[in-house]
Amino acid sequence: MEPDDPGAGAPTPGYFGTRLAHDPNRVKVWEHLTAYLARWIAPDARVLELGAGWCDFANQVRAGEVVALDADTTVERAAGPGVTAVVGDCTDLSQFPDGRFDVVFASNLVEHLERDAVDRLVDESHRVLAPGGRLILLQPNFRLAPGRYFDDYTHVSIWTDQSLGDFLRSRGWALEAVFPRFLPLTLKSRGAGLTFLVPWYLRSPVKPLAGQMLVVASR
Repeated sequence: MEPDDPGAGAPTPGYFGTRLAHDPNRVKVWEHLTAYLARWIAPDARVLELGAGWCDFANQVRAGEVVALDADTTVERAAGPGVTAVVGDCTDLSQFPDGRFDVVFASNLVEHLERDAVDRLVDESHRVLAPGGRLILLQPNFRLAPGRYFDDYTHVSIWTDQSLGDFLRSRGWALEAVFPRFLPLTLKSRGAGLTFLVPWYLRSPVKPLAGQMLVVASR
């Protein structure tokens, strides 16, 4: 299981059947992840997930309103009750007014985008967030897994905890939290069914096989 998504723009043909095939274990993992992320998401928050894919986060986050946006139509059939599915480019949020959301979340998204597209994504996220709103990014950390970073054939840009943090500051964001070692690069293995260990992993100061980082920034 890998919480990965093809990102903005036109989806890559076959991606949802190869790198992002449906996996029931992914849902169980996201139960634990959304519970952990709740410390940065108020129960009445208006949440926008970019690159939502199978809506594993959007379907489980506790919030006042949840919008799931993805370039692939999978998002329409994956969105659960109470989640508004939108098919569109994650770098063009012009359909949403200024200050529309309290939280923008994306998992494994920006590494799929060229630099100019990432510029647009973070700037548009800044615009659609209310004052004090948060951008939460979960994604691979090249510093920790350089040899496997491009195993996903749709990865086009390199990001580390240092470069992503510096980049966000350069675009006007304030960093709230940076966890360089947050999750394994992938949970696709014979141990993928051991999802009950995820809460322990998130709490533990020791992160074996860590390859993904978590960055939280505020507007």
